[in-house]
Amino acid sequence: MADTSKWRALLDPRLLACVFLGFSSGLPLFILLTLVQAWLTDSGLNVKALGLFALVMFPYTWKFLWAPLMDRYSIPHLGRRRGWMAVTQTALFVTVGLLGMLDPKDQMVWIGILAAVIAFLSASQDIVVDAYRRESLPDEEQGLGSAIHVNAYRVAGMVPGALSLILADMMSWQMVFWITAAFMLPGLACTLFVKEPEVQGATPRTIRDAVVLPFTEFIKRDGWTRAVLILLFIFLYKLGDSLATALSIKFYLDMGFTMTQIGVIAKTTGFWASIAGALLGGIWIIGLGINRGLWIFGALQAVAILGFSWLAQSTADPILLAFVIGAEAFGTGLGTAAFVAYIAKTTDPRYTATQFALFTSLAAVPRTFINASAGYIIDFTGWFMFFNLCFLLAIPGMLLLPKIAPWGEK
Repeated sequence: MADTSKWRALLDPRLLACVFLGFSSGLPLFILLTLVQAWLTDSGLNVKALGLFALVMFPYTWKFLWAPLMDRYSIPHLGRRRGWMAVTQTALFVTVGLLGMLDPKDQMVWIGILAAVIAFLSASQDIVVDAYRRESLPDEEQGLGSAIHVNAYRVAGMVPGALSLILADMMSWQMVFWITAAFMLPGLACTLFVKEPEVQGATPRTIRDAVVLPFTEFIKRDGWTRAVLILLFIFLYKLGDSLATALSIKFYLDMGFTMTQIGVIAKTTGFWASIAGALLGGIWIIGLGINRGLWIFGALQAVAILGFSWLAQSTADPILLAFVIGAEAFGTGLGTAAFVAYIAKTTDPRYTATQFALFTSLAAVPRTFINASAGYIIDFTGWFMFFNLCFLLAIPGMLLLPKIAPWGEK
């Protein structure tokens, strides 16, 4: 009966919504990480400048500052969660399309500004999508819901990282960006059809309540020491993997692969590996528990980084590229599924948006600020030593697991 219930849970309409909303959540990030990176590389931007361009994604690390506003206020006729999702998704469709109409050679300042706006809208969408998922699913389905969301999030990378790159060899960048932006529309349609989740506890009555209470509750729950350990773990767990993939498109191009090869071979392999991670990861987390998932999936996530070191020492072999990308997508997808489920479990249902935003903001710090140094590190060490360093950076987060998520504790 238990096994049957696991598979039946996959057909739950609330989990189906996680697919569309997870895809919509991931698309803007991968546009910034892959499509914009390829676009600017094609225009002649060097590796140091590309690394620094990661700084435009600073909103992902500060989204907890305006999350209380999304907890406090609602959009008329749509509600708190559906309303803010609809607003951000519509705005993202427009701004992504407009970005591709700029000229990288003459309008880099405006490209940076518009990219930062996209990052702000994307981070805002993440706030409300995370809150919607946490409030819509019971605790026992948080692991499965997180696995589906995370892998749909990663599958979204196929559009800017595969389809868009293939289209870039056939048509203008302006058309490529508008076609890519149109993939926001299925998520918007899902938002308009789903039901607003029931409020868990009282809605904050004032801005002060929305700002202060989520932070005081987290600190008072288990004390300052536990709170600091949790925050440190959230910062470190994805550090190595995040840095390793910061300039992946640049790495593949430097290795001699073409845009079409990256799109067809690398990203399609990542797609199928992500699908496998979604199904297996979601089911395994139900049986293993989130704690053991963090141990096992975190180890796979770290080992997958070494595949890039192997690729850096090899010739431009498409089969090896497919293997390395597939292993990274599978291992990292599993690790992220357990990680997001842990974050969801750690939030108080009364302050979902703000606490979830605080934790995911901290997790985004490596992707934004530390990743900005990737170009300088690579310029100094070369690709092979860079990926070895990324593997070493994955270890400190794992060392915190005995305190944060003991193996024997479900």
